[in-house]
Amino acid sequence: MEGRIIDVQGEKIYIEHDNSFKNKPTIVFLHDSLGCTQLWRDFPSKITEETQCNTLVYDRLGYGKSFPMISHERENNYMELEADVLNELLEELNINNAILFGHSDGGTIALIAASKYPEKVKAVICEAGHIFVEDITVKGVSDAFEAYKTTDLPERLAKYHGDKVPMIVKAWTEIWLSDRFKSWNIEYLLKNITSPLLFIQGEKDEYGTLNQVEKTISQISGKSEKYIIPNVGHTPHKEVPDLVLSKSVDFINRSGL
Repeated sequence: MEGRIIDVQGEKIYIEHDNSFKNKPTIVFLHDSLGCTQLWRDFPSKITEETQCNTLVYDRLGYGKSFPMISHERENNYMELEADVLNELLEELNINNAILFGHSDGGTIALIAASKYPEKVKAVICEAGHIFVEDITVKGVSDAFEAYKTTDLPERLAKYHGDKVPMIVKAWTEIWLSDRFKSWNIEYLLKNITSPLLFIQGEKDEYGTLNQVEKTISQISGKSEKYIIPNVGHTPHKEVPDLVLSKSVDFINRSGL
């Protein structure tokens, strides 16, 4: 897929969009807190090839090939705001039958978007998303920040984000490690999710407990199912890609979209 920059709510966003399959849904891939389009590697193409769905992968503002953030400062509702940007992006591309596949922050954004814009979202695959803050999450972010300061992580991230790395790291760590964010919770939105949901999580996820999964699937209004993978951490689609691919394709095909 060829990439391009488009304007969404005044933000210059990098997208890769394949609309080859007429009258078929579009699987939209939402990256994690330090991720981007490139870091999905060939995972999106494998799912869309097996399901014969269209594809949209994009970099949120500040990430990958999108333009830089104006400021690293974030409010508690920053993921709710990202769900609004996603809605505008879907409007811009005339997508009204989206299947959202989100990882970590992207998983949370997918849940919020499904709750706020149910007319556009036909199914959700949430991988390691969060609906509230846990101690294990704060520790995971703190450990990642320590790795950023003491290892070659900045250089590795720079391959994908260029000189925007310090900004995205500061934006992510400052909000999640702040006292004011400890009360963040989106459970009140879950009842508005009417589309089918698959929640995927590694049993050894270093950023969240299985309470994230159980409390999500028990509160949405649509059909829900979970896929807990033993001996796997926060990135199942990288650690056990074949398992996640198989489960995701099965879920999409069974959803009859």
